[in-house]
Amino acid sequence: MELFELTAFELQGLIKNKSITAVELANSVLNRYKNLDDKLKSWVYMDEESFLNTAQSLDSDSGINKPLKGIPVGLKDIYYTESIPTKAGSKVYEDFVPEFDATTVTKLKESQANIMGKTVTTEFACLDPSEAVNPWNPAHTPGGSSSGSAVAVASMMCPIALGSQTVGSVLRPAAYNGIVGFKPTSGLVSRFGVVPVSWNLDTVGWLTRSVQDAALTLDNLIGYDPNDNISQKFHCSEFSNNLVGESKKKVALLTGYFTNDIDPEIKAHVYDLVKQLLSNGFEVEEIAPTVDFGKAFKDQRLVMAVEAAAFHRENFKTKADLYRPKLRAMLQQGLEYGAIPYSEALSDLKQFKFDMINFSDQYDFLITPSTPELPPGDLSTTGSPMFQGPWTAIDFPAISLPIGLSESGLPIGAQLIASPFKDLELLQAAYQIESIVGFDARPNC
Repeated sequence: MELFELTAFELQGLIKNKSITAVELANSVLNRYKNLDDKLKSWVYMDEESFLNTAQSLDSDSGINKPLKGIPVGLKDIYYTESIPTKAGSKVYEDFVPEFDATTVTKLKESQANIMGKTVTTEFACLDPSEAVNPWNPAHTPGGSSSGSAVAVASMMCPIALGSQTVGSVLRPAAYNGIVGFKPTSGLVSRFGVVPVSWNLDTVGWLTRSVQDAALTLDNLIGYDPNDNISQKFHCSEFSNNLVGESKKKVALLTGYFTNDIDPEIKAHVYDLVKQLLSNGFEVEEIAPTVDFGKAFKDQRLVMAVEAAAFHRENFKTKADLYRPKLRAMLQQGLEYGAIPYSEALSDLKQFKFDMINFSDQYDFLITPSTPELPPGDLSTTGSPMFQGPWTAIDFPAISLPIGLSESGLPIGAQLIASPFKDLELLQAAYQIESIVGFDARPNC
């Protein structure tokens, strides 16, 4: 097996016991990148010399090995990186070079991760698709907005890549690319130094090929940051070594909004998963909550449009023609909304969160399909985020796991959700389900 095929957790052990070097690993993923990225278009910035020099420096460091020593990590190109361009997929930021690192980037460096480069994003992490293509079938979208991060991880160019989620920008591309996407409870991981879309909705998230890698990433990114006004103090120091939890769980399979008008193959795979859970001692209840998920999704889109317009207002006055069509239309709409509909949307989302906490607290976790459709065979769209959006809007942690392939060979995902701050319990459940499903398919790219 090639080094680039291994998970971060596996690589961590090999580097720690000196079975491999950081340079060997760096060369392995670089060769993978050189062989694939002209076709997949997942990276926007790569400094091979710096990447290899960092690996050499890590190998020569005889001090204490930090948790991510030598592990290649990709960064969605909205994360500030000192002296390295952060273009956010836009001509508006064509010449922007930050003077400091995002808090998450600082934490990765402190953990001795080797930053591989910047991955492609949709423009300002919003609507207009990036140039990245799906490694399972390049005629299909990889999703968005964390498209480059998902493609890089799925095609094994790196084991971890950071993304962000304002509506569904981590879990949807995870599902479309057959990998794990994790969005923690809002506030557990700092957003400082990440180009914003919406201050009420933005959450840091990441893409990996295993639940254990998702937990390992959380180990190294969690922490209070006074520079982020939603940052939370959370007293759990380690997730990746505590993934074996209670085996029996009470689960709600959400129907109605999440099962009406979805692709039949996705529905069949989700119900097959339920059968597997039942045979493994889980208690699963099918239920259609009485709350209005469709209304919550619309409220979220309104809040996103208004807050994005507020952030872009000055640039939009003089550079509107530089924005791509879908984002330009959203920003124009956001500028036209009045204070009353914006205030009502925020108020309704607060009620929705209150209702959903009371509902979800009856269960260990909830299950839905990750997406209503397979990755669309249309590169002008990034697909529908309607199944992820409501959870992002109310700060719930969520994770997408691959559970199978369609007849056409495209990935299908299941989404698990828990109440805020039940991130460890959610990761434990996902780890167990990952083992039960045993998904090990990889794109033939």
